[in-house]
Amino acid sequence: MSEKVIQKLKSEPKNRGYIIMIVAIVLFMIIWSSSVINFESATKDGTEVAKNIIKGIFNPKKEMLFNLTTKGVPYLLLETMCIAFLGTLVGAIIAMPLSFLASSNIVAAPIAYLVRLLIILIRTIPSIVYGLMFIRVTGPGPFAGLMTMSFTSIGMLTKLFSDNIMNLNKAILESFSSIGATTFQKIRFGIIPQLFANFASTTIYRFDINLRDAAVLGLVGAGGIGSPLMFAINSYKWQEVGAILLGLIILVLFIEYFSTKIRARLVGEKWN
Repeated sequence: MSEKVIQKLKSEPKNRGYIIMIVAIVLFMIIWSSSVINFESATKDGTEVAKNIIKGIFNPKKEMLFNLTTKGVPYLLLETMCIAFLGTLVGAIIAMPLSFLASSNIVAAPIAYLVRLLIILIRTIPSIVYGLMFIRVTGPGPFAGLMTMSFTSIGMLTKLFSDNIMNLNKAILESFSSIGATTFQKIRFGIIPQLFANFASTTIYRFDINLRDAAVLGLVGAGGIGSPLMFAINSYKWQEVGAILLGLIILVLFIEYFSTKIRARLVGEKWN
């Protein structure tokens, strides 16, 4: 190593104390977090259940996989996908105007702050809690899942749409203001044409998330494939569990592949 490199290294600020402090904090958090976890709960029975689930995936119940009735995996996956799609669509439609109301470069700052506060409140509630609430209101079934997906989508999409609007080039808005354009005209002719690809990409990404959430919400009775999965697990029907999980894995991979490809094309990225 040359002398110049050695001198450069010596001249660098010493962060040893800072690094030691960070390591100590991380170690403390690991030890403290481990103290509240009961590792003894992982019994031999739990290991056996995990083995049975894996065996079920590799040896699924073929009758259920190819059953085209309402009890078959194809119908359950279709129901799950419909819940996710409609929930995303409803959420995106409502999030669009809210995102403009939450942007201080479009509307007055007090209005934007109030709308942002509303969106923060919506986003603080987990989807599983929304699911339990709507099940009480509408009863168990796909409609409760649809309402849950819509509310959770509104929070996330409004936040991301608003961020895109806030990052918009100010010169565009100023040019429309100089010719006397109204707020609606700015949105219609100046903002939406430029941000449409980003909005569509974000919506597709949210649909990807909702597809997974819809499967989880079924565990609490909000429709979709989660309910029969829970019943199969509770009944120790591992081949049925394997069939449902295998179908869900295939669907998620399929949606993931095509949604990523579409989003990459929308934002102008090169797809390899």
